[in-house]
Amino acid sequence: MSNDQLIGVGLYTVGEAASLTGTSAQSIRRWIGGYKFRVGDGDRSMPPVWKSDLDKVDEHVALSFLDLMEIRFIHAFRKHHVSWQAIREAAALACEMFEDGHPFTRRQFRTDGNRIFQRIDDMGDIKLFDMNLKTWVFNDIVSPSLYRGLEFSNDQISRWFPMFPKKVVMLDPKLSFGRPIVAKSCVPTEVLAAAAEAEDSLQRVARWYDVSVSEVRAAVEFEERHAA
Repeated sequence: MSNDQLIGVGLYTVGEAASLTGTSAQSIRRWIGGYKFRVGDGDRSMPPVWKSDLDKVDEHVALSFLDLMEIRFIHAFRKHHVSWQAIREAAALACEMFEDGHPFTRRQFRTDGNRIFQRIDDMGDIKLFDMNLKTWVFNDIVSPSLYRGLEFSNDQISRWFPMFPKKVVMLDPKLSFGRPIVAKSCVPTEVLAAAAEAEDSLQRVARWYDVSVSEVRAAVEFEERHAA
């Protein structure tokens, strides 16, 4: 896989995706690769929830920026106690409706803890389509969530600010292969954090990379949070 093929796509390992989304690596592998389990005297198989955009790199699973966003959404659905049946039904219907391999990144979704809803603008009014029951529902039964720190372009997620409401650190697949960067200067957070660890002065690091001290501090905070 050449670098040209990754431009605008992003590239993450399972471990990096786990750190960035707070999801276990085991869960990500099951969601992206499917899994088998034993029932009685036989085995059953569960297919992947979606197919990754990228081929394996050196026999390791490779994930794109949109794959990363799928993981973030499914993790949020599970935290809201949405059942696997509901998630899989909604994913299958969304792929069919939008002819898109990324069911939860093409439109904005919400959940009430039992079902998954697609939010649609209709002549200035917000409506919700129940992806599981395939019917329209009232907007006010669903609490807003899931979009914190996301930006959309042409109806698809294009950027993520993981420290939102602070918009200092950004992931954008068009920049630095989707690595976490300081939004204003596009310097990778891992570079600033490593320099800060090696030096005893945030001011000196800021001068080296022509960024503000607050940006260096945010990069260090971000890297420490995800290292933990």
